[in-house]
Amino acid sequence: MTWIFQPDLVYLHIQMLQTLDILKAAHKNAGIDPSMDLLFSKEQNIPGSIQYNISRYYAQHPWVAEDTGMMVYHYDERKPHKNYLELRFCIAGNRYCEDKVCVHCGSLPQSCNGQHQTVDTFIFHFTSTFLHQFTHNVKLSNRKDEVLAFKHPAAFTKLFPLCNKKRNVLDSLLNHSYTGALENIFVNAKIHELLLYSLDCLVDEKEEGFICKFLSDDRSKEQIYQARDILLQHIGDPITIKELSRKVAMNECYLKKGFKEIFGTTIFDFYQQQRMEHAKYLLYEKGLSVTDVSALLGYSSISHFSAAFKKHTGLKPCDLLK
Repeated sequence: MTWIFQPDLVYLHIQMLQTLDILKAAHKNAGIDPSMDLLFSKEQNIPGSIQYNISRYYAQHPWVAEDTGMMVYHYDERKPHKNYLELRFCIAGNRYCEDKVCVHCGSLPQSCNGQHQTVDTFIFHFTSTFLHQFTHNVKLSNRKDEVLAFKHPAAFTKLFPLCNKKRNVLDSLLNHSYTGALENIFVNAKIHELLLYSLDCLVDEKEEGFICKFLSDDRSKEQIYQARDILLQHIGDPITIKELSRKVAMNECYLKKGFKEIFGTTIFDFYQQQRMEHAKYLLYEKGLSVTDVSALLGYSSISHFSAAFKKHTGLKPCDLLK
């Protein structure tokens, strides 16, 4: 038999192997191979961006599993262009109902015949080129930085339990009401949040312990998350830090320090990164012209947008046009 490998088929084959790996890691009994129906699947494969697949399955037979996370660090000194970091997750026990008016139903989840218990898998693939944007001007001071910069000299696979922060992000990726461009902005932000929380597992599993003492107050943390949401709402209408601090009612200095500690990046770098990721989506998925994307993202000229895009992604905007 002769196998003809096409790019899409190879990608699908790799994706299936990745899904099997995280399912085996989460399953309590490796001898059970339950048949599962695919209820939902969403993926992104934009060149130079995050590759991801989110799938929801209905397990027809009892499926006992722990909520599990897996980090795969692929490192090959001889082939640095093939280095990548991958996050894989498996969540069991959520419920899914095919009835679109289910939200208006008064039945309890346990008594609803229309709901199926699901097994949900998430795979996020980050290339070394993509992650370089976070480390190119950073002094490497710990293992997390070394992994992001692919300076850690040995490949590894690490399993970790899901803390509430990671679980909440994964749940939000499955249950949100955004569509189109707003969905793309929302999903990109959540994936970066998940990357940050997962890298914390390379050091410890602590949920708290902020350096900035004012972040021990829940209200202050809510203000930082509110600032992040406002930035995403202004993806095509740049907002100054002074304006942002007024909107969330927080001192500029506290806002900048708190944002850096919670999200691991400055306000400016976070905003630029989200704008460029959205630009990739508009160019590659929506097929908009460079002129249109530049205008939608609030750039004063095409040349300024092109320069920022090249600096951030290493590509010219026209490279992503279909």
